[in-house]
Amino acid sequence: MAASSMTVKSFTFNPFQTNCYIAHANGEAALIDPGTHTAQERQAVLDYLERHALEVTHLLLTHAHIDHIFGCAFFADHFGRPFQMHAADKPFIAQAEEQAKGFGFPLEQPPLPDTFLEEGDTLSVAGFTWKVLHTPGHSPGSITFYDEANGFAISGDVLFSGSIGRTEGLPQTSLPQLMQSIFDKLVPLGDDVTIYPGHGTQTTVGAEKQRNPFLTGQVPGVPAPE
Repeated sequence: MAASSMTVKSFTFNPFQTNCYIAHANGEAALIDPGTHTAQERQAVLDYLERHALEVTHLLLTHAHIDHIFGCAFFADHFGRPFQMHAADKPFIAQAEEQAKGFGFPLEQPPLPDTFLEEGDTLSVAGFTWKVLHTPGHSPGSITFYDEANGFAISGDVLFSGSIGRTEGLPQTSLPQLMQSIFDKLVPLGDDVTIYPGHGTQTTVGAEKQRNPFLTGQVPGVPAPE
């Protein structure tokens, strides 16, 4: 077991107000969802890493929608390796420049990963074990990183405080699949588990079970889990 608990530092970047995370302990760090849109945003990440004397050992994506990958090319080049992700979102990386043009933003093409993460994989991050949970619905390759020892999950655009990931107007989304991911993968983690989402403030599984209208049956047309 690692000697210290994991610190999760959040940044909110780009016009989509996307959360980027640095999770670190024992001088090592994982960088998750680098949605840095400007040089100033990229520098904020580098400054934090330098200030805390952190070695980045993992570059990770919860999914590959445009707002989460703005900084992928820069940080992949800076650290000398591509980001790890689920293979089902590979087309979004391959078409990153086209994604960006659709929203009117410039973007440097990120490198394609050479390895992919799947359900059941584990990562050793700063001495802690992270479990990879495949949580599709918002995108086919959405994954959640679960740290049981520290009681948190970095879930991307799956579950938000008071809401869920968008499933309208985006390619390859599925509301039934998203709800199944939430009830099958996130809810069983336990009420006390902290959720670090892709947008908005952190929350807990228990809080969302109690008040999130998508989980309590208050939103018409939302399918119940099978």
